[in-house]
Amino acid sequence: MTTETVQFPTLVSKVAGLPVGKLAEQFGTPLYVYDAATIAERICELTQFDAVRYAQKACSNLAILDLVRRHGAVVDAVSAYEIRRALAAGFVGGPGEPAQIYYTADIFDRETLDLVVEHKIPVNCGSPDMIDQYGERVPGGQITLRINPGFGHGHSKKTNTGGDGSKHGIWHEQLDDCLERAKRNQLTVTGLHMHIGSGTDMEHLSQVCGAMEKAAHVVGPTLRSISAGGGLPTPYREGEERVEIAAYFDLWDATRNRLATTYGNPISLEIEPGRFLAAESGSLIAEIRAIKHMGEKLYYLVDAGFNNLARPILYGAYHPMAICFADGGEGSEETVDAIVGGPLCESGDIFTQEEGGYVTCRTLPKASVGDYLVIGCAGAYGAVMSSNYNSKPFAAEVLVENSKPNLIRTRQTFDDLIRGEVIP
Repeated sequence: MTTETVQFPTLVSKVAGLPVGKLAEQFGTPLYVYDAATIAERICELTQFDAVRYAQKACSNLAILDLVRRHGAVVDAVSAYEIRRALAAGFVGGPGEPAQIYYTADIFDRETLDLVVEHKIPVNCGSPDMIDQYGERVPGGQITLRINPGFGHGHSKKTNTGGDGSKHGIWHEQLDDCLERAKRNQLTVTGLHMHIGSGTDMEHLSQVCGAMEKAAHVVGPTLRSISAGGGLPTPYREGEERVEIAAYFDLWDATRNRLATTYGNPISLEIEPGRFLAAESGSLIAEIRAIKHMGEKLYYLVDAGFNNLARPILYGAYHPMAICFADGGEGSEETVDAIVGGPLCESGDIFTQEEGGYVTCRTLPKASVGDYLVIGCAGAYGAVMSSNYNSKPFAAEVLVENSKPNLIRTRQTFDDLIRGEVIP
């Protein structure tokens, strides 16, 4: 169920069609650059589904949300401020076919519950208590349920969202109880959602169809929609294969059609991509500021750290890397095995590490101080997970659309950094 393999060069001169050096000169480093065309292409690949619901937690800059909206996708929110982001980007609350904003989470904090009621945001409940809390505020309303099917899978144990080791969703054996809760609160369950993990594989994703169909028969004829969730695999390594979307859709479409036939009403089919839309669009450009040997090991030290891209230290995540020579030339063909690290006062500030913190080398072109390192596939769970550790400012972000670089987030200043701090 796969198509072509992906190639990642280790020497580049451009990202999103624009020269790396000019982007760095204009906007500084570290710098996130997003290619709008890639996001639009990924949305287009999923248009067989009735709704493409972007999981904005992957990359929630307002300009990215606006881009997603302009290309016909809707959005998922997992917090009060993600709801506010969606509204600020032009999405509207209230029901719809499909609803433009959905709130999916395992709890209501008090602010979020007030917000979903105020803006009539549909709710996808991931815990039984949410049903009661929502029912108290919106008796007679409609909800969907996120079900944990009892199994999960992901590229890391930390991204596995199914099974009894995960906090996410309503345990599949509690579905009957949740339907009773909904009935007591005069709520109608109109949809089901399942998501087993981020970066999983097609074998495990396919198993969700059977689990969804089983749960749907418990809910019965009130069902109007099912969501395949997210987790579509994205290639990060040389030679990895792309997922065949058409074949995946066919699996879910067959499930949806059987349910529609059984209950005699249409069933809409949603998909909830996050990483799939955003990852390949983004690059993190950093400048090499030091090159040194530690024993027999060579280190390239750059001005971006895990404060900018936390995935390697969190998950041991692999990202493709390439060198861009500062003079724009091709340099020599000589390569070296280098460990790539950042500027933070933290031993874990290494981009070339595996899960568990094991440091590895990467074969890259021989570079000099002042050259650029480009970290690819950094559009998902990159900027959104940034921190101010070591009092480092958030990086600037640029969206390239129609060959034009648009600054969509200014680099954080010192005044921005200390805003809100008070010496009593």
